[in-house]
Amino acid sequence: MIAPTVGKTLLITTFIFSSLFLALILFSSSVPLFQTPLNSAVSERAEIWSLRRLFEWRPCNWWIQGRPAALPAKSNGYIRVDCYGGLNQMRRDFCDGVGIARLLNATLVLPKFEAAAYWNESSGFEDVFDVDYFIQQMNGFVHVVKELPAELASKEPVKVDCSKRKGLFDYVEKVLPLLLEHHYISFTPAMSQRRDRYPLYAKAALCQACYNALRLTDKLEKKSSELLQAIPKPFLSLHLRFEPDMVAYSQCEYSGLSAASIQAIEAARGDRKPWTGEQARLWRNRGKCPLTPNETAIILQALSIPTNTNIYLAAGDGLLELEGLTSVYANVFTKSTLLSSEDFKTMHGNTKAALDYYVSINSDSYMATYFGNMDKMVAAMRAFKGLYKTLFLSRRGFAVLTSQGLNGSSLMEALWKIHKDDFVMGVGSALPDCFCEFKL
Repeated sequence: MIAPTVGKTLLITTFIFSSLFLALILFSSSVPLFQTPLNSAVSERAEIWSLRRLFEWRPCNWWIQGRPAALPAKSNGYIRVDCYGGLNQMRRDFCDGVGIARLLNATLVLPKFEAAAYWNESSGFEDVFDVDYFIQQMNGFVHVVKELPAELASKEPVKVDCSKRKGLFDYVEKVLPLLLEHHYISFTPAMSQRRDRYPLYAKAALCQACYNALRLTDKLEKKSSELLQAIPKPFLSLHLRFEPDMVAYSQCEYSGLSAASIQAIEAARGDRKPWTGEQARLWRNRGKCPLTPNETAIILQALSIPTNTNIYLAAGDGLLELEGLTSVYANVFTKSTLLSSEDFKTMHGNTKAALDYYVSINSDSYMATYFGNMDKMVAAMRAFKGLYKTLFLSRRGFAVLTSQGLNGSSLMEALWKIHKDDFVMGVGSALPDCFCEFKL
């Protein structure tokens, strides 16, 4: 009778152990997504930057090795580019305008930057960029003047609506006749430019303006250099977008935000109501919702970015829920913490954005949670300088994976794969208008 008793005891013990183990698994799966610890395999993985890239973006030879065509002796008239929005949107519009001016064989007048209360902005082109350097670098690419001839100096340009212009034929057929008639026009380039259809000489002027000719003023470059020197090295520049207006514009809803964050977002919403139900899920899974600081920290950990990494926040004022990042990555620096209060108070939107741009193109590595104007310009400039530690975090990937119920190490592994493939293939690391793929 001893053997059956021992067997029965062993069976009971096995059942109790199995029950406890199953309960432990169930309890672990109920831990909130963002509190699940990383396993040792993930935490010991090499950083994303250690991967070998298969492709790099480099300036195309047709642009960087010379001027594709000589400038005609006679100009068709004068063009002023009117720029609106934040600094990098205005930079983009201006670069497009340079290409259009060359396309139409026009002389470029220094652009008009919007004075916008929303951006706390009153500075003009010459307050941000070195005008003399720009004119010098554009020599042979497009005619540029500081001042108009006497017969036009007292006149306002004839404003031309270019909102629906797409490319070469649109501008030649619709805008060129107005330029020839009035001799002095202004426009804001359409966002949907088909630059790929421009002749090479017009594309070369655009590229030269964007990446070789736009240098900050001596004063602003000195301040930017001081800021760069103040950041502990090496460091990652992180362009984090989770401000009230950005969240409101996205029409996304988030759970678990503080009462103060919710109030700030609601105040910024206006007529933009958030999506609900199935529409909200589809919208988020298309990558339309900005990553929170908490979600950003999760992705950085998945990419094995050490938690003691020095991070410079290249971001505007008013970031929400920042503790979601700083509770994991404690070495976070901002303009306001590194600049003197007097310096910071005297700066406007454009000059603050210029500092972030300068620091980001000179950082050891750069990541962005969005793919906006600044991110595209920074990525392209980093490619121009041969700095390839650049990556855009996947909002769509994060949304889809978490909607599938992934968490913990499974989520980390899946996030690693998505971003590994993007980095290795050079996805999104430069603008194709001026850069060509180079296989390593």
